[in-house]
Amino acid sequence: MRFILLMLAATFLFTPFSLSQSKVEEDIEAALVNAKKGVYWALSNLQGKKAKFEKSLIADDKLIAKVKVSKELNGIRIESTGFSGTNELTVVLYRSADSLIKDGYIKKGELEIYTDDE
Repeated sequence: MRFILLMLAATFLFTPFSLSQSKVEEDIEAALVNAKKGVYWALSNLQGKKAKFEKSLIADDKLIAKVKVSKELNGIRIESTGFSGTNELTVVLYRSADSLIKDGYIKKGELEIYTDDE
């Protein structure tokens, strides 16, 4: 009988915690999905001569991601912040020019290489 009472008490004590933890997990997942959308947008829009560019991605009149792309020495840096409600999550990704060519995002010689001198 004591065992049953202890199990019931433990269930009531830890249920709110696990429910709030799963809500946080859902919020993180939604923000991560939106940040990934920003990364994929950036990878598909690398052509051009600008050393840096930014874009806000909006869907259904809501900001879902802010993307910053900077061309760096021998590659690019993508910083994508995904939003979901009041939550935001930032993903930073560095890709070398060789890996971008290999994966088909750019053609050889298409990504201009910028140095600190320019």
